Amino acid sequence: MNATPNHDVTATGNAQVIDFAQLRMHQVEQVGGKNASLGEMISQLAGKGVRVPGGFATTADAYRQFLAHEGLAGRIDAALEGLDVDNVKALATVGKQIREWIVATPFPKALEDEIAEHYARLGDNVTVAVRSSATAEDLPDASFAGQQETFLNIQGFENILHAIKEVFASLYNDRAISYRVHKGFDHKLVALSAGVQRMVRSDKGAAGVMFSIDTETGFDQVVFVTASYGLGETVVQGAVNPDEFYVHKPTLQAGRPAIVRKHLGGKAIKMEFNTEAVAGKSVRTVEVDPAERRAFSVTDAEVEELAQYALTIEQHYGRPMDIEWGRDGVDGKLYILQARPETVKSQEQAADKLTKFRMQERSTVLTEGRAIGQKIGAGKVRIIRDVTEMDRVQPGDILVSDMTDPDWEPVMKRAAAIVTNRGGRTCHAAIIARELGIPAVVGCGDATQVLREGDEVTVSCAEGDSGYVYQGLLKFERVDVSLAQMPKSPVKLMMNVGNPELAFEFCQLPNEGVGLARLEFIINRMIGVHPKALLAYPNLEPGLKAKVEERIAGYRSAVDFYVDKIAEGIATLAAAFWPRKVIVRLSDFKSNEYANLLGGPQYEPHEENPMLGFRGASRYIDPSFRDCFELECRAAKKVRDVMGLTNVELMIPFVRTLAEAEKVIDLLAENGLKRGENGLRVIMMCEIPSNAVLADRFLDYFDGFSIGSNDMTQLTLGIDRDSGGPVSASFDERNEAVKAMLSMAIKACRARGKYVGICGQGPSDHPDLAQWLVEQEIETISLNPDTVIETWLLLAGEKAVIK
Repeated sequence: MNATPNHDVTATGNAQVIDFAQLRMHQVEQVGGKNASLGEMISQLAGKGVRVPGGFATTADAYRQFLAHEGLAGRIDAALEGLDVDNVKALATVGKQIREWIVATPFPKALEDEIAEHYARLGDNVTVAVRSSATAEDLPDASFAGQQETFLNIQGFENILHAIKEVFASLYNDRAISYRVHKGFDHKLVALSAGVQRMVRSDKGAAGVMFSIDTETGFDQVVFVTASYGLGETVVQGAVNPDEFYVHKPTLQAGRPAIVRKHLGGKAIKMEFNTEAVAGKSVRTVEVDPAERRAFSVTDAEVEELAQYALTIEQHYGRPMDIEWGRDGVDGKLYILQARPETVKSQEQAADKLTKFRMQERSTVLTEGRAIGQKIGAGKVRIIRDVTEMDRVQPGDILVSDMTDPDWEPVMKRAAAIVTNRGGRTCHAAIIARELGIPAVVGCGDATQVLREGDEVTVSCAEGDSGYVYQGLLKFERVDVSLAQMPKSPVKLMMNVGNPELAFEFCQLPNEGVGLARLEFIINRMIGVHPKALLAYPNLEPGLKAKVEERIAGYRSAVDFYVDKIAEGIATLAAAFWPRKVIVRLSDFKSNEYANLLGGPQYEPHEENPMLGFRGASRYIDPSFRDCFELECRAAKKVRDVMGLTNVELMIPFVRTLAEAEKVIDLLAENGLKRGENGLRVIMMCEIPSNAVLADRFLDYFDGFSIGSNDMTQLTLGIDRDSGGPVSASFDERNEAVKAMLSMAIKACRARGKYVGICGQGPSDHPDLAQWLVEQEIETISLNPDTVIETWLLLAGEKAVIK
């Protein structure tokens, strides 16, 4: 494309076709939000390294002149007059008629000539994408996601003219007509600009969508990137389950490795150019080779480069952005294809209250996928195979389909929830579901097979990244918590957070950081394999080896999988709460819990009472487990020293003796985790009576205590907290003997000027115990997230406002 000098709007005045390089963001009325944004980035961000393919746009004036032909505008107005868009059949009939009229109407010759001139400037018979850009689309208060058509791999002038006409016709897709009515946009005031953009050969590479904000929680300190092989339409449409990545902005800006979490998607199909195009079908969908599916479609370096683009674009526009990108498989470079404002989470008002949905009971999980929306819905299953069945969806139904096409928007708002076989978090269906406030579980794989028409189910998106479809209509609650003008608390309140998937949500509660992050959840949920089995790979028996290979897909080795997954879990928590402290307790699985992991039974001893057996510090220093513990150390060191998330502190559980304390501190130092280096603090779980009795001597080895009230209670009172029966009624953290132990530990830390907090269940269950701990001058109390607000207000002498 010839370089074109930047012009202001007056220079392009009444032009019907304008080069992208001449456009700026204030020309939305001329060329729509999408094309104006492309021009803005080409003219303003190229110097900052953002790479955008060139092209040109037809103007809204060109569209209106086209509609003036042969009375077309009058016929369209008459057809739409009095149309009930909730009548799906009537909507389909009218929309089809209007689109046929538009395609049959010729372009004015002057417009054809201008298009020909601009196409020639791109080069000799260049391949392009023809995209829609409505003058009312991609505005800060509305998303017209997927409502108009895109045509890819278009080559030749006549083909481009036809594609532009199809784009114009798509302004009257059923979904677009319905959306405008429901959003209050006058059909006559919406015009369409067609963007003709040089194709990026992502058919030979990869493509996807990214947001400069977390799409589910609104957490604004990460960039969320999705990626899949081939053209990006499969990601946008929801036809594939893409790879997903979260990149922490402050870490990226510090020049350090910044991917805090990633998820390997299925990527079963990809869209590529059709070299034998028939009847205008210039692209085709093919299956992805199984080996490629088991690998990430982009490298970590490419993800970070994309995230840097997202930061640059967000900073330029001054708001969260929704961005499409592609990697050219020929030149290997990354390109930005579109950028528009994010229109859901960024539009929510600054929270003076927190709305939470919670399951009150659970049943059999029928299927699961990626959670959209953090809400819960319940109703009868309605399986919809194609657009002709849409009118079967009744208010309150659970809409279930292979892939929820954006054409279905007119009925999506009727559903209590949406469940699909395919799709990722950035597909059009997910975007629309969020905007409508409907929970959706996408990418289940088998929803249309395992769910039956008319079955009653409950769809929960309130339990982290994964969404669940439960059997039956289950009880759940909505809780509105007032956050307005939180009073000063007499003690620092932290949180116990086990699930990194909930970190971006929990960090928005009032808090002083994480007092307990359990490694067990990360190992159990994100890894699921015994570390010994990973260390022994590939020398495992065939059945186990195959299962392990399925888990470790996408990672360099079995050991790297273990280390990297632990690091991802820790880093997600550290990024969410940065720069506040996150105290990570290294693994405290008991032998029976380790035995539940894949491969676990062959590596774990049988113990009659695992609660008092091979766990904690004694396991770390034992020769049989030391190599496993060293992998945990590698992960922690990666997060702190490589990624720079030095807000992570380490905690050692179940330290029975002073000899164990000395050995485990030495072992940490041998693995690059020496107390004091790079600001590292090592905390000890104070949960055994010996810890309190010899508190001062244990503090010679540690930077403080975090009291584990559960184990301290069971070991002080001689009650197994895992057992039921009559004796279990005596288990109470407020027992005087238990309080005596806690008081000894707190006083010892205070006397030495060292950290002391509590992370056990007691203060969450018993507000009076929390009050007593404040009187004992404990430094921090770490609570379960759902009790933080109530306990905070209680300790401050106020009542929680919870509806």
